[in-house]
This record gives sequence, structure tokens and C-alpha cells, in this order.
Amino acid sequence: MKAHFAEFARYNQWSNRRLYDAAGKLGDADYRADRGAFFKSMRGTLNHMLVADRVWMQRFTGQGTAPDRLDTILHDDLASLRAEREIEDRRIVDYVDGLDEARLAGSIRYRRVSTPDEFVQALMPALSHFFNHQAHHRGQAHTILCGFGHRDLVLDLLFYQRESAAGPC
Repeated sequence: MKAHFAEFARYNQWSNRRLYDAAGKLGDADYRADRGAFFKSMRGTLNHMLVADRVWMQRFTGQGTAPDRLDTILHDDLASLRAEREIEDRRIVDYVDGLDEARLAGSIRYRRVSTPDEFVQALMPALSHFFNHQAHHRGQAHTILCGFGHRDLVLDLLFYQRESAAGPC
């Protein structure tokens, strides 16, 4: 199972890089425009993705800061947000690379962001949720980009697999 999660960590990093490249083509007004997405704008959606990753990575590792609201704006501008996204993606890859099968078979204990309820959950399903959550919101970000006419972004896992099999980008 470790190889499975290692692939998803690298796919996550690859697709976030592509998403931020595409978002960088938006003007500031379009980046901030409410497009009816769950977190309204590209700005809100990208910030939420980083917020959620920090929440989950704090749960997984016990390290780092975890915002107390899922709609927290960590960085108002795209450049600062991208820099932090790249650091977090590297942290995710390093964390997954450091796991072994025994740890993957373990569990985590955590509190929800919105309530004081405590949960115990097996690590592997939590990791599956973690990566699926990213894909879910990347899809929303992709829809925002399409609404502005940017239809050339490809984030498919199969595309990543073909590209990574061909060697370094």
C-alpha cells in the first residue's frame, strides 16, 4: 500500500503545480471573483485546499499549525500561496515516503475543526480521504478556470502516470 500512497503524494504535487500554473494566467479580479464554487473563488478554493492539507498533516504528524476555520485565507495573493503550497506538497511527499507498512496499518486520533469531538480512524482510509479531498477541490478549481475560458488544463491521474513513466518533466 505504501507505493499506492507514494504515487498519490507525487500526483498531488504534480497536479497542484499544474493548477497553480493555470491559476497564474488569471487576472487579479478573476482570481478573486465569486464563481459560485463552495469556497466561492479561485482564491478561496486554493486557500481551502492548503488549509485542509495543514489540518490533516497536523493530524497525521502532530506537527505544524492547523487553522481553526476551513475558509481561512492563509495568503491573499497567489504568489505567496503558491510558495506555501509547494512547501506543503514537499512535506506531504516526505511524510508518505517515511511511512512503513506497520504505520500504514495503524490509526490516528484527532479532533474536528468545527467541534471538540474526538475521533480515532485507521490511517489508510484517512490518507485516501486526504488525497480524494484534494482531487475534489481541484475539480472545482478546474471548473472556475473553464468558466474563464481556460480549458487546456489536464489533471487526469492517467496523464500523470504516462508522463511520470516517460521520465522527469
